[in-house]
Amino acid sequence: MDVEDRGVIQRRIIHVDMDAFYASVEQRDDPNLRGRPIAVGGSRARGVVAAASYEERRFGVRSAMPSVIAQRKCPELHFFRPRFEVYKAVSQQIREIFARYTPLIQPLSLDEAYLDVTEPAALRGSATALAEEIRAAIRRETGLTASAGVSYNKFLAKLASDHRKPDGLFVIPPRLGPQFVEQLPVAKFHGVGPATAARMNRLGIHTGLDLRRQTLPFLREHFGKSGAYYYGVARGEDHRPVEPDRERKSVGAETTFEQDLHAWEQVAPALAPLFAKVWAASQRGGHAARTVTVKVKYADFRLITRSRSGPGPLASEAELIDAGLALLRPLFPPVKQVRLLGVSLSNLDDTAVAPPEDAQLALSLVCETNGRKGGELRFFGVEKK
Repeated sequence: MDVEDRGVIQRRIIHVDMDAFYASVEQRDDPNLRGRPIAVGGSRARGVVAAASYEERRFGVRSAMPSVIAQRKCPELHFFRPRFEVYKAVSQQIREIFARYTPLIQPLSLDEAYLDVTEPAALRGSATALAEEIRAAIRRETGLTASAGVSYNKFLAKLASDHRKPDGLFVIPPRLGPQFVEQLPVAKFHGVGPATAARMNRLGIHTGLDLRRQTLPFLREHFGKSGAYYYGVARGEDHRPVEPDRERKSVGAETTFEQDLHAWEQVAPALAPLFAKVWAASQRGGHAARTVTVKVKYADFRLITRSRSGPGPLASEAELIDAGLALLRPLFPPVKQVRLLGVSLSNLDDTAVAPPEDAQLALSLVCETNGRKGGELRFFGVEKK
């Protein structure tokens, strides 16, 4: 991974991902937990798994899974309340290790980051050797393991770090990038969610090679502005830079349904995975949020959003669910059938401390947009009970 044909120095990117970070910290701090299936998160009916130890993953338990399902899959599972102040302190330790090697660090959450080591590797000879040094320093100084992926862009580096988890290192050099991508199911592409993967499958696109065979106009027609991204990564191309200290403004997820929704009774079951995913992502990243936004796209592609803000950060996933459903309830029965629903959290504060579990978040309707270009976002205020 030294030089491109045009004589331009090839980028060297490392993606570092801590292994079962929250759960591993708990097992490190209490040796009695080692080897036992544990989860960090809420154990209540509306709780979600924020992190799962590898011992329980063999039962099919994953992060963002509702706690009741996780308990059903693994009856011996033990839940532990998150200790975010500890996780943040360990994350800072890891950031300081990264900074010894490069100033170009883009954290994605408390437990993963991209590092651009193009210049350090040019001076020291190998990005792979740097990745090994970083992993060894993390193990030595924190007692935790990390997996790393090394490649010439962010897309492939992230795929590589997933390839040998846990406690692994994998390298995808330029000559093998397109070949690695062509064998991969599109559902495993970073940036391709379940609904998009299903849509691709219906179009006969199952692997990276299938995706590469599509024209750019075809992909733009079916996937909008994401079409250009899919066109590039199918060829092993990703020109996004590593962005140091990039501030995350929101955490969200959305899904396009196989069949349009029309009844209120369909909404809560359909949104349950999204609520779990968004809450787990906000907790994993150490974000406290004051604003909940829901997105609705109708069968005629008209788009609206509804938002609510509270005086303090959300205390629990249950509050997120209550707020999201309260925003959506007045929209049903819908004027048109619903093809997409989304939920997001914003007004993020990485240093905020969430209020107690039993705190009540009082919200008032704050915005509406018709989805057109230049649509106005209007705020009407917040009430406190």
